[in-house]
Amino acid sequence: MADLAANLATLLLTALGLLFFVAGTVGLIRFPDTFSRLHALTKADNLGLGFIALGVAFQAESWAQVARIALIWALALLAAGAVAQLVARAALARREAP
Repeated sequence: MADLAANLATLLLTALGLLFFVAGTVGLIRFPDTFSRLHALTKADNLGLGFIALGVAFQAESWAQVARIALIWALALLAAGAVAQLVARAALARREAP
C-alpha cells in the first residue's frame, strides 16, 4: 500500500511539474518582451523543477538520495537566478524597454 501511495505521489507531482514547465514555455513564446519572458521562465521552471524533484524524492531509497535531489534543485535555483540577472542586464544595456 505504501508503494502505491509513493507511486501515485510521484505521478501527480511530476505531472504538476510538467504542467509548470509547459506554462513557462508558453510564456516564453507568448510574452512580448525580454523581461516578461524571463519572469515566466524563471518562476514557472523553478516551481516545475521543484515539483519534479519532490515527486522523484518519493522514489528515493535513502535520505542521501533525497539530499542529492534537494541539492540539485537548489543549484538549479541559483543558476536560474544568476542567468536571469545576466540576461536582464544585457537587455537593459541594449536599452530595451521593460
